[in-house]
Amino acid sequence: MLGVGLKFPEFALPNQDGKTTHLKDYAGKWLVLYVYPKDDTPGCTIQAKSFTATKEEFEKANIVVVGISADDVESHKNFCSKYSMTIDLLSDPKGELLKKADVKQTEWKAQWYWERSTFVINPDGVVAKTYENVKPDGHEQMLLADIKKLQSQPARVRH
Repeated sequence: MLGVGLKFPEFALPNQDGKTTHLKDYAGKWLVLYVYPKDDTPGCTIQAKSFTATKEEFEKANIVVVGISADDVESHKNFCSKYSMTIDLLSDPKGELLKKADVKQTEWKAQWYWERSTFVINPDGVVAKTYENVKPDGHEQMLLADIKKLQSQPARVRH
């Protein structure tokens, strides 16, 4: 997984509405980029609904939450519609960004999925914290508390 202090890779990926989103779109804000295995599965649904429910708390702290998986735009759109989600979900069907970010994969039922993990990216595009093997229950509250602590610390960049 991409390490703390490194610049997060630039990207141009479509969200659930087909709108291309870039890392630079989040400049000046803290970004939670959470990786999840598959739309409309139990853990992924819990996680996305939790982030939607706490979206306002994150926004008050200048934090944007964005999910990413290998599912296509249509799958994301259906997932968001089904559960009235208000967070963006990015589509990376070829895993290009996920590979650049060095996210691990896991085999489950004879298919490979990207492991549930989270990157906290500071307003300068630098990875401030990472989480691997994330459990969906309560992850959003832990993130909010951790980022508030990070917001008071100076950023460090490794090259």
